[in-house]
Amino acid sequence: MTSTTTLSMALPVEHRDRLMGLAREVSFEAGTRLFEEGRKADRFWIIRTGTVLLDLHVPGRRPAVIESLGHGELLGWSWHYAPFVWQLGAEALSPVRAWEFDARAVRAACAQDPEFGRAIATWVGRVVAHRLQASRIRLLDLYAPHGSGSRA
Repeated sequence: MTSTTTLSMALPVEHRDRLMGLAREVSFEAGTRLFEEGRKADRFWIIRTGTVLLDLHVPGRRPAVIESLGHGELLGWSWHYAPFVWQLGAEALSPVRAWEFDARAVRAACAQDPEFGRAIATWVGRVVAHRLQASRIRLLDLYAPHGSGSRA
């Protein structure tokens, strides 16, 4: 992921500190499903160590891996947009340590401080745009007929 979407580069220090004040440390073993597409999105994480794979349900096939996330990256954006339902699934590829955030508490902090809320919304929006592009490219790689992307 680009540096503008990782936590250290995406938020000004004062907003990053405020967000981190709402964090709690968690860990997951390799193979743990963190969330499933279509279920309630009530939390999100910033990855400290390890790798998490994002995947997309494909009927009749194994889930398609869309992207892998690592240190400093936001895991989960569906918590920010109603109806607060996961748009992808996620699984720990390796042991993961992360900061976990309660979505309701972060949304309340955003509503209370509009400047903080704009910073969070801008960051999450960048992540969504990046993930959409990554998903598009990955799905074309996996399922498009050979040569379908050519401009002949």
